[in-house]
Amino acid sequence: MRSARQAAAWAAWSLALNLLWEVAQLPYYSFAPDLGTAGIAWAVVHCTAGDVAIALASFGAGTLATGDLEWPVRRSALGLAVALGAGLAWTVPSEWLNVHVRGAWAYAPSMPTLAGIGVLPILQWIVLPPLVLLAVRRGETAARRHDARSD
Repeated sequence: MRSARQAAAWAAWSLALNLLWEVAQLPYYSFAPDLGTAGIAWAVVHCTAGDVAIALASFGAGTLATGDLEWPVRRSALGLAVALGAGLAWTVPSEWLNVHVRGAWAYAPSMPTLAGIGVLPILQWIVLPPLVLLAVRRGETAARRHDARSD
């Protein structure tokens, strides 16, 4: 039960934080003038859904590496290192493919880049997973206290 609670919390916190990040980085992307507000909103929803999928895959990678579905509480350093690596391993080639090959999106001139990859998407997968981990750990600590009082 605790394992499922941690995975669900990982997904929920990933959704919330990635949605905020996607909205905050909008000025660093170029959009077609005819896209409109609804089109931009759809892009945010689409990208956030992709972020949550990456976050869940990175949670799974942490689980495989630690052999523990409760790694956010019990083996957080190794799990987080693997989750960060998995997130970056997906994001960097995905950004390259979608910007330079598919043309699915484009960076605004204000987007700092490293080797043609936007710095903000890279930072997203360095900054957010540790924040998600902290939120999950705090929530799990509170839940365990509550469970102990209920027993």
